[in-house]
Amino acid sequence: MSLTDSISSTPRRTAFVLAGGGSLAAVEVGMLQALLDWGETPSFMVGASAGAINAAYFAADPTRDGADKLERLWCVIRRRDVFPLNLGSVIGLLRRRDYLVDSYGLRSLLQKHVAYERLEDARLPLHIVASDMLTGEEVLLSSGSVVDAVLASAAIPGVFPPVRIDARLLVDGGVANNTPISTAIKLGATRVVVLPTGFACAIGQIPTGAIVRALHALSLLVSRQLVHDAEHFANSQVELRIVPSLCPLHTSPYDYSSARALIAQSKACTERWLEDGGMERGDIPGPLQEHHH
Repeated sequence: MSLTDSISSTPRRTAFVLAGGGSLAAVEVGMLQALLDWGETPSFMVGASAGAINAAYFAADPTRDGADKLERLWCVIRRRDVFPLNLGSVIGLLRRRDYLVDSYGLRSLLQKHVAYERLEDARLPLHIVASDMLTGEEVLLSSGSVVDAVLASAAIPGVFPPVRIDARLLVDGGVANNTPISTAIKLGATRVVVLPTGFACAIGQIPTGAIVRALHALSLLVSRQLVHDAEHFANSQVELRIVPSLCPLHTSPYDYSSARALIAQSKACTERWLEDGGMERGDIPGPLQEHHH
């Protein structure tokens, strides 16, 4: 048997890779809905940062109904649910605490809405990417507490506290690998479908505020790294498909009030991309490239 025959006879394993991007992760819901309507189903999920939240929720019910439930959840989440800034936050800063926001809000949200306790109990195999705070090394979490794994993956350094898992302090997966294409390939994917959040390419000016600036910078980093990774894997044996993000996009990754509109726009954009043969091409969508409005 030739190498070509061997590759062609390998069962297809499709990984959905969900990137981070704060509140802009709502767009991944619209992408999921359109992909599922098109007949695309993942063999497993890989999530990092805010994408880990979506992946963990969807893995409990990896169906169109599950994606619709995720949409309804996004439409009731408010900024204070994720970033509960209060008097305690101010006192913590005065005491030289090394993070801005307690993670109890996000922990409570996950405990309430994720319908299983351990990663290995998800209906769809789920892998969460975090980063070792000391070394910056990528840490792949595939078993253990799903809430702790997601909190670790979403723990933006300086914004949220790190999460201790075993002997390691873990922070946002974006430090090591925010769009973990390489991780999906190592896990055996023959086809990788990336759901990127994109970035606020049309906001016009640098945002103000420590948290919003951190989130904006992180979303820019994710997009740049995704372009780099896509170019790196362009000539590999793995099929790489990147769903286009929204453009122009005026919404800050700190704005949780626009989820319903973002989901609807993303679903329509993904449907157009699919109808135009997007799943047959391996190109890098223009909205992820450097551009101006």
